[in-house]
Amino acid sequence: MKRIFLLLLSASVASVSCSGGGSSSVGKPGTKGELIPREKTKSFVAERPYGMVAIPGGSFVAGLADVDFTDSPEKAALKTVTVSSFFMDEAETTNAEYRVFINYVRDSIARTMLAEAAGEGGEGGGKGTGIGDYAYLAKKEENLTAYQEYLEGAGGRDGFDDTKRLDWKIPLHWNTSKYPDVEYAEVLESMYLPASSRVGSERLLDVSKLKYNYKWGDMDVALAENERGVNYLRSESIAIYPDTTVWVKDFHFTYNEPLFEQYFWHKAYKDYPVVGVTWDQARAYCNFRSKLKSDYNESLKRRKQRPLSFRLPTEMEWEYAARGGKQNATYPWGGPYLMDDRGCYLANFKPKRGNYMEDEKKGTYTYTAPVKKFKKNGFGLFDMAGNVSEWTESAYNNSSYNFSSTLNPSTKDKEDPKRSVRGGSWKDVGYMLMTGSRDYESKDSARSYIGFRTVQDIPEAAVKLKRVNR
Repeated sequence: MKRIFLLLLSASVASVSCSGGGSSSVGKPGTKGELIPREKTKSFVAERPYGMVAIPGGSFVAGLADVDFTDSPEKAALKTVTVSSFFMDEAETTNAEYRVFINYVRDSIARTMLAEAAGEGGEGGGKGTGIGDYAYLAKKEENLTAYQEYLEGAGGRDGFDDTKRLDWKIPLHWNTSKYPDVEYAEVLESMYLPASSRVGSERLLDVSKLKYNYKWGDMDVALAENERGVNYLRSESIAIYPDTTVWVKDFHFTYNEPLFEQYFWHKAYKDYPVVGVTWDQARAYCNFRSKLKSDYNESLKRRKQRPLSFRLPTEMEWEYAARGGKQNATYPWGGPYLMDDRGCYLANFKPKRGNYMEDEKKGTYTYTAPVKKFKKNGFGLFDMAGNVSEWTESAYNNSSYNFSSTLNPSTKDKEDPKRSVRGGSWKDVGYMLMTGSRDYESKDSARSYIGFRTVQDIPEAAVKLKRVNR
C-alpha cells in the first residue's frame, strides 16, 4: 500500500511540473533553473567628488609623539590604529561654497511661499511673469504618472509629499524693479527685515528665517530597538547663517568691525574659509551636499548608484589625513620645523608673540588666508595645519585614545557637548599645528577661527587604493 502511495505521489508531481504547455516556470530564461545574478560583474570604481582627493586607508601611530611642553591632559598615549579609505576635501570649505548652501535654502523658502500664494496657478506666461508661474509642479502637470496619481490620492508618502514639488525652472526675481506683480512683491518682501530694523535704506534678508530642515538616522536607537523603525529618524531644523559677530565677540579690545561687516558676504573673501559655523551647521551642510548629489543622480534618465553621504571626518581620520602618509610627522609637511629652507613659513598661524604675520617682507595674512595658499601635504590636502581649526565628527574626551577601538576609532557621545577640533588656526602658536595636538569646542559654539571640511566613504569593495602602513 505504501509503495502504491509513493507511485501516485511521484506521478502527481510529474504532472504538475510538466503543466503549462512545456514552458518552464522556474528561473529566468537561460538560467536553466540555476541561481545566476544578472548584475554586471565589473569592478566598482568609486567616483571622486569634485574638489576632493582620495585618502588611501592604512595604519598609523596616533597621538603626540613629540615633547609636550604644556604637559596638558590633551596629550594622549600613543596608539596604533587602522583607518579605511575615504575621500576628503582638498581644502577647507570656503565662503563661496557655503553661500551656495545659503542661497539654496533662501530660494527653497521663497519658492515654497510663492507656490502657496499661487494656489492653482494659471496666471503668468510660464517664465516668471506672474505669481501663477510659481505654483507647485503638480498643479501645472496635465499627464501625471500612475505613481503621481497614487500619491495625490493618498496624500503623499511619509516624509515626502509629491504634490509639494517646486518648479525650479522658473527664475526668481530679487531685484525690486523686476517683481512681476503685487502678490509676488508681498511674498518676497516678507523675507527681508522690516523697515524699522534697517540701517538707512539698505534691504537685508532676515537671516533668522534661513532654516534647513532634514532628517538623519540615530544608530543608537536602531541598535536598542534592533530595527530601523519610526523612532530611528531624527528631524532637525537648523538656522544655517554663520554668526558674523564672532569677529567681535572672540576678541575684546580689538578693532575687528570690518571683518564683522564684510568677511562672509564680500566677494573679496569668496575663497577664504567659512567661519562662525557651529558643529550642527557643519553637519547640515554635509546633508545638503549629499542631497545635491543624490537629487542629480535621481534626475538622470539612467540613474546612477545612490551616492554615499558626505559627513565630517572622525578625529582619527583627520589626524591620519593630516600626516600625509609620513611616518611620525610632527606637522603635515613632516617637520620638525615651521619654515622651509628659504625661511618661509609653511602655514598660516601666529609665529611670534604679538606678531600675526607669517612673512614680514611680504606682509601676508593677519587673519585667515585664502585656501590653497600654502603647500599641500603628501595626500594633496591644503591647510591641514593653521588657517582655521576644523570640526570633526567625534565627541571629545581626554582618554578617548585609550578606550576607543583600534579599527576606525570613533567616539560618539550625544550627551557630551564637546566636539574635537583639530589643526590649529591663524591665531594659534606652532604647538597647536602639530598633527597630534588636540583641542575641543562646544558643538553649539561658533568661532572666528573654526571652520570645517567634509569627507565621503569609499566602499571597502571598491578598487583598492595603495594602502599606507607606518
